[in-house]
Amino acid sequence: MYTPPKFQPDRTKALAFAESRGFGTVCSWNGRKPIASALPFCLDYGNDGTPRVAFHVARHNPLVKLADGASPWVMAVNGADAYVSADWYASPDQVPTWLYQAVHLTGTVRLLSDGELGPHLDALSTRFESWLAPKPVWTSAKMTAGRLEAMKKAIVGLVMSVEEVEGSFKLNQHKSDVDHVAVASALGQQPDAGAQLLATEMQALRPHLFADDVSQLNVMASLEGTM
Repeated sequence: MYTPPKFQPDRTKALAFAESRGFGTVCSWNGRKPIASALPFCLDYGNDGTPRVAFHVARHNPLVKLADGASPWVMAVNGADAYVSADWYASPDQVPTWLYQAVHLTGTVRLLSDGELGPHLDALSTRFESWLAPKPVWTSAKMTAGRLEAMKKAIVGLVMSVEEVEGSFKLNQHKSDVDHVAVASALGQQPDAGAQLLATEMQALRPHLFADDVSQLNVMASLEGTM
């Protein structure tokens, strides 16, 4: 991943971002072309502190044969993204751009054993069921034993031992305070949830600029003729 230094989150923040998302695109190489699948995952840590990403795929997915425990794979985890119009800046001579958050995790991948697959599936469903609270948590115990075993036989569990963590949080960190406020304010007014989320992230980077609502109104007033 190419990332200018200003956009690079530290390792802890990048891992926390990946864990919070829990969904990404894993990619390997079969010697002829890339093989990729989009899927949910759980991120935890081994006894030695090594990050681990556990996921599963259909048994006939070609990725299964590539999980040799030696070849590096990449898990690309994307967050919100949004287009930024050049008209939104307070400063002249700007160009349009795209803001986004993304993390790439690289490491070797091995197969989960039959004994590891069940706990992985339970951890995965528990993780995402928690997002739906106060709904009662769904568990595999609600399934008949025969149906559950049949479903498990149709998939293969995999786990990546993460060796490299890369991230790019492009949030206009290189722009002036007035342009930072102007773009964050414009993004916050867009109907798209991703744009609004990025506006919140930008505010968190320079919270002192957003403490005074009057200052934001002044910036937006200066842009009325260009937006």
